[in-house]
Amino acid sequence: MKAIVQERFGPPDILRLADIDRPEVGADQVLVRVRAAAVNPYDWHMMRGDPFVARLMGPVGLTRPKCRVAGIDAAGQVEAVGSGVRGFKPGDEVLGFCPGSFAEFARTTADLLVPKPASLTFEQAAAVPVGAVTALRGIRTVGRVKAGQRVLVNGAAGGVGTFAVQIAAALDAEVTGVCGTRNVDLVRSLGAAHVVDYTRDDFTDRRTHYDVILDNVGNRPLSRLRQALTPTGILVANGGGSPGHVFGAVGSLLRLMAVNGFVRQQLRPILPAAPAGPAHDDLLAVTALIEAGTLTPVVDRTYSLADTAEGVRHVEHGHARGKAVVTVP
Repeated sequence: MKAIVQERFGPPDILRLADIDRPEVGADQVLVRVRAAAVNPYDWHMMRGDPFVARLMGPVGLTRPKCRVAGIDAAGQVEAVGSGVRGFKPGDEVLGFCPGSFAEFARTTADLLVPKPASLTFEQAAAVPVGAVTALRGIRTVGRVKAGQRVLVNGAAGGVGTFAVQIAAALDAEVTGVCGTRNVDLVRSLGAAHVVDYTRDDFTDRRTHYDVILDNVGNRPLSRLRQALTPTGILVANGGGSPGHVFGAVGSLLRLMAVNGFVRQQLRPILPAAPAGPAHDDLLAVTALIEAGTLTPVVDRTYSLADTAEGVRHVEHGHARGKAVVTVP
C-alpha cells in the first residue's frame, strides 16, 4: 500500500511517499480503507520529536520515531474486521482515531471508531476526531460550561477552536472568539457573540472577565490569563508552544498545575485526544451534535497523499482555518 513514512525526526521534508505492507488485523482490530486523514499539531510534534521530553514517554521514540507512518484522524470504509469485533462489517463508513492514517489503510480498534454521519463528506469526517473531541472535553468536561456564562476561546479559528465556539454556543454560553483579522467573519458565523481581533486588541486587558477561558494557543503568560478570568473562573489549557523546545507545552502545563493549588480560580489542562480517556463516548457525542445540525467541521485546505508534507507544514505554521485534510484516492 502507499503510505507517508519517516525514518528519523526532523522537518516536513523528511516525510516521503513509499510502498509498505498492509497492516495485519488482530482479533480485536479493524482495518480501515482511509479516504481522508486530518493533519493535527500532534502530527508535527511526532514528526519532529518535539518537545524533547516527550521522547522519554509514550509512542514518540527516543532517537527515531516508533511509528513509521504518522497520522491519527481518519475517515473511510471498513475493509476487514477481526474475529472478536462486533458492530462493524466491511463496507461500513466510519471515522475515528486510526494511528498511521497517512496511508491507504490503517489499523485501529473498534472502540476508537464510530459510524460516519451521512451528511459529511469523508474530508469533513476526517476533520472531526482530535479537533472535536478536544473541544468537547475543553468546553463541556473540563470547563463545565453552563448557559449564560461568558466563555472565551483563544485560537477560535483553528482546528479545536472552530468546534469549541460551536459547542459553547450550543450550550447557550456568551462566546467570545479570539482570532486574526481574516477569520473574524468565520468565527462570528460559528456562533461567537463577540470576536476579538488579536492584531488590534488584547483580551487580557481586564476590560472583560470570563467564567471560562479555553486557551488553544499558549501565547499569553499565565498571570495575564488569570487577570481575564472571574475570581472563581476556569482556565482550560490546551497545549501551545512551538518547535525546538526541550519541554515545550509540557513545562507550561506543569507550571499551571502547580499554581492551581494556591488560587481560587481553577487552572486545568485538557487530556490529550489522540486518543486518551473515554474516546468512544466522546466520538459518539460529537457525531450526535453533527447529526443534530449543531456542529459543522471547517475544512481549510485539502492535500493529496503525496503532498502530506505540505499539509503538515501548513498546520505547523499555526494559521490554518479549521482543519487541513489529506485525501487518499
